[in-house]
Order: sequence, then structure tokens, then C-alpha cells
Amino acid sequence: MTLKNQVQLITYPDSLAGNLKGLNTVLLEYFPDVFKGGIHILPPFPSSGDRGFAPLTYLEIEEEFGTWSDIKEIGENFDILVDLMVNHISMRSSYFQDFLEKGRKSEYADLFLTLDKIWGDGKPIQKDIDKMFLRRKKPYSTFQIEETGEKETVWTTFGKAEPSEQIDLDVHSEKVKELLTEFFVNFSENNIKIVRLDAVGYIIKKLGTSCFFVEPEIYQFLDWIKGLADSLDIELLPEVHSHYSTQYKLAERGFWIYDFILPYTVLDTIVSKSSDNLYDYLKDRPEKQFTMLDCHDGIPVKPDMDDLIDTKEARELVDVCVKRGSNLSLVLSDEHKAPDGFDVHQIRGSYYSILNCEDDAYLAARAIQFFVPGIPQVYYVGLLAGKNDVEAVERTGEGREINRHNFNLEEIENALNKEVVQRLLNLIRFRNEYPAFNGEFKLQPAARDEVRLGWEKGEKSCSLFIDLKTSKTVIDYIGENGEVKKYFV
Repeated sequence: MTLKNQVQLITYPDSLAGNLKGLNTVLLEYFPDVFKGGIHILPPFPSSGDRGFAPLTYLEIEEEFGTWSDIKEIGENFDILVDLMVNHISMRSSYFQDFLEKGRKSEYADLFLTLDKIWGDGKPIQKDIDKMFLRRKKPYSTFQIEETGEKETVWTTFGKAEPSEQIDLDVHSEKVKELLTEFFVNFSENNIKIVRLDAVGYIIKKLGTSCFFVEPEIYQFLDWIKGLADSLDIELLPEVHSHYSTQYKLAERGFWIYDFILPYTVLDTIVSKSSDNLYDYLKDRPEKQFTMLDCHDGIPVKPDMDDLIDTKEARELVDVCVKRGSNLSLVLSDEHKAPDGFDVHQIRGSYYSILNCEDDAYLAARAIQFFVPGIPQVYYVGLLAGKNDVEAVERTGEGREINRHNFNLEEIENALNKEVVQRLLNLIRFRNEYPAFNGEFKLQPAARDEVRLGWEKGEKSCSLFIDLKTSKTVIDYIGENGEVKKYFV
């Protein structure tokens, strides 16, 4: 399929009016002309944790959210994007539960990475582990098999619990390929147009490497799964948090990639009132990207911004965010921290709060996002100019809950009455409808305390100007009759 170069919404299935039926009602009633690019529905599947990112299966929808028919119904008006956690599946999945019962006799045993697939004798060697990019203190978990009483240790890249809830899949296994094919066929039958390959960078485990984005093996898998997706007319979006050069390798191979550099760069531009870093970045970046400022996790810092930031300046920017209520996730592995000890993985908070709830600054940030080449995504909290949900963090102990507030209908309607939200909706409509955005991007010369970006297509052109001293934003564009018009954002 051909993706629409228009704005997408990112939302959990229960974040706007409680469930998928509520989401569809909200979309049709309040935003029928806003998210023409599509809807990214964060995992609506039965899950044992991580707010949907530890799925039991992709063949069912969590009952609390609705059914596949609700997804299909949304898909009648909006292209739908869903996540596939290609690296792992839930400990509570029927597949792993069968393994826990029968051990190696289970028909699903080959889905999982028992340690003997990595170390011949099944005994982990710390020197090998020290080279790995770890997401938890040790990358494996041990379980007792019900029938035999024996213990089995399997690879678990992610998960806070011990043993982990998220069990890695062995992508070299034909059984895994059969399972993924079943999932993709089901997606196709239910109006899914785009699949984000979540955590795909971790799928290859190879001794002597970081076990992250292992080349060339990762390309062999990606080529296989792209062939599967192409056969079903589904677009793929690999999700890789890494050094930007890794992302660019995917772009060179024709994949869509996420612009994980933009959120921090825009934040730095607005807070420092300097466009220097933004201009340096925009001079040379792939255009086939999904752009975002905010999401269900946080603003990427390390490793995404490695070699693009001065860690002393980054620490100062992080301190500003923390003073404004943000919390941080940190890099665990000493080997992957900066030489000066800088260890911020992500800055967590609502983008509106991080910009001090200043309307003009927030709209300036969105204007930059929408003018940068790529398909823009807007997170639902950002759509409604939501603020940090500190109570949710205190209640759950989960730092990411700061930017995951669920809005009921009354809260949505109240947010829609805010001037900043109406201004954002108007800006989204301009980005969706103005034809020059399907033309050629122009990085226009500007003073250090300004941003000037433009687009041209035929007789139509538009030019963004932001005065970073005041965050005032204006767009000059050619109207329908050839007249020059001004749009004060």
C-alpha cells in the first residue's frame, strides 16, 4: 500500500473514552478530518504486563477493549497501525504455558531460546554478557517444568519481574516463522495496513556481539518478514532505538524508519532558542521517516542521540525537564553510558509540560515537526495538550505513566475547549490539506534564533517562520487564487 503523507494519531485502545468503540466514536465525532494519515493503536491484544507490550497472542483482542470487529470498523475510515513485538511474547501465552508444562516435549519448545541454543552447554558466560546491550540485569530467566521438575533457562531481553513476563522468540526457528505468518494473515483480514516491528533490534542473539542489531543476520530476517508483509499489502515500520547510523542503514535498504532524533532536537531548539543543531540535523537525513515528538515511552536521548549531542549541554537540558516535572529512564550497562557518566536513556513527561505549558512554544514545536519531511504522528496526550500525570506515577510506581493518562469523554470535551488544542487541530488540518507538502522540502537560511522551513510543489508553496525568542509562529503560503496569505499559528 502507499502510505498517506498526512498526520496520524497514536493512542492506547482505552485512552480515549475507555475502549475501541469509544475510540471510534471520538474519532468520528471530534476528529473526522484530523487524522487522515491513520491511527496507531498501541497493543489492543491480551497482555500480561507493560501496558499491552507483553502480548499473549495477536489473534485476539483484549475483551475490555472490544473485538476485532471494532478494529475493522475503525479501519473503514482510518488506516490502522498496530505493533508486533517481534522479539518476544508473554510468559502467560498458551505457547509458553505449554512449554512450562511439558518442557522440551512441548510442540512449542522451539519457539523459545533455551540457553543451549546460545551456549552449547547451556551455561551463560559473563564475559559474553558483558558485551551485550542489556535491558535488564541478566538477559535470561529460569523456570521449573511442571511434568519433570527440571529447570529450563530461556532468553528474556525485557521485563522488570524475575522471572520475566516477556519471553524471547527464536527468529531462526521455522515454528516462529509459521506463528508470525499466522499473525500477519490475521492482521490483513482485519483491516490492518501498517505493522510496527517493536524491539526488532534485539531479535538476533550472537556471542561476541552486543546482541543488538546484529548484521548481517538482522537483514536476513527483515527481508523475510518484508516479503511476508508485501504479500499481504501491509507496510512495515521497524522500531529501533540506537545510534542514528543504525537507523540510516534501514533507510538505505528502503524501510520506513522512526525519527527518534527529532523529539530531543526540537526540544533543544525551543529551550535553547537556537536552531543550530536542528539545521545541522536537517541538512542530511532520510526523508522516509515517521516523525514524532511524544509517545508512550519518552523522549529518546541515549543511544539515539549519541554523537549528536554534547553531554554537558544535554545534562543541562535534562535538568530543565526534571525541574518541570519530568522523570528519567537510565542506561543500565556501564559500557553504554557516556565517558563522563551521562546515562539518560529517555526523558519522560508530557511534551506540553516539558515546554512549561507555554502554548506558543508548544505550537512552535509542532510546526517544526509538521514541516520536517516524513509522516507526522501525534500522541493522544499531546493532541489534548495533557499535562504530567504525577498521581499515576505515584500510584503505580511506573515512571512512564506520567504521559499515559486515560481521558474520558468529559475530559476530552474540556480539552477541546482549550485554545492551544484548537490551534493544534488547525495546524494539523493545514498539514493534511496543503498540497505543497507532497512536493520538495526547502531548508531556508535563517538567523540562529529563527527557524525557516519551506515546501514547494508547482505553483503552491508554504514557508514556516518561527521567532525562537518569542516562539511566535507564522506560515506564509500561496492561496487558491495565487495570492500570498499569512497563517498565524
